[in-house]
Amino acid sequence: MKKIIIREVEKKWAEIGKNATPKELTLEIELYKKLLNIFQPGEYYFFVFNPSFRSVDFTSSSVETLLGYKPDEFSTDLLLDSIHPDDLPYFVDFESTVVDFKKQLPVDKLMKYKSRYNYRLRKKDGTYISILQQSVTIQIDEDGSVLYNLVFHTDITDLSPSSQMTLSFIGLEGEPSFINVKPKSVFSKSKEVFTKREKEVLRYVLQGFNSEKIAYELNLSIHTIHVHRKNILRKSGCSSVSELLVKSVREGWG
Repeated sequence: MKKIIIREVEKKWAEIGKNATPKELTLEIELYKKLLNIFQPGEYYFFVFNPSFRSVDFTSSSVETLLGYKPDEFSTDLLLDSIHPDDLPYFVDFESTVVDFKKQLPVDKLMKYKSRYNYRLRKKDGTYISILQQSVTIQIDEDGSVLYNLVFHTDITDLSPSSQMTLSFIGLEGEPSFINVKPKSVFSKSKEVFTKREKEVLRYVLQGFNSEKIAYELNLSIHTIHVHRKNILRKSGCSSVSELLVKSVREGWG
């Protein structure tokens, strides 16, 4: 089962990287300072993740202080193997949700969001700590493929004794934030809220299509689209499209 879970998250990483060829990684001191201010870490280490090759291309020296591993020992294989077995399925759900969220973003907003969630990670000595993982895309290509993510792991063991895991997307540079997002379930089927047709209509609504355009795309009448939209708002408990957009991100309806 563990191999299946790990294979699933690696497939999702490949989706966001799209097997793009990374450019030379150039992170200047001012960029580091800016990102450190964004993350506001406590005791932490950071690494640069390449989703195209599912590899760690750089790890800060502080990983040895926090986990006991030397920077050149730290890898995606080590990371995935070190996640607490009870937390690993949720990690995959969160990463799948993060990938799907980024795939829906316009290219110019890909670097304006950081994802944030927590889980337990095993140190080299066998003990576990609770870490807060915060990740932001720092380099993309012209097609919108993610080339590099900068990931911070902060020790929150003393701050968060509970093992409850939560996911949020924090908007930067004025973008809206989405707190306590409900992750998509990869290994268990969630309760369906909408019919198959309603989900098709919802997908177009979230892309900003008006009723006329949706009717054309689905080869349905305007009246039918209006009925579907009314039912979608009723079932979601939303009173407006903007409210529906926010709730769709939180509930994973997109």
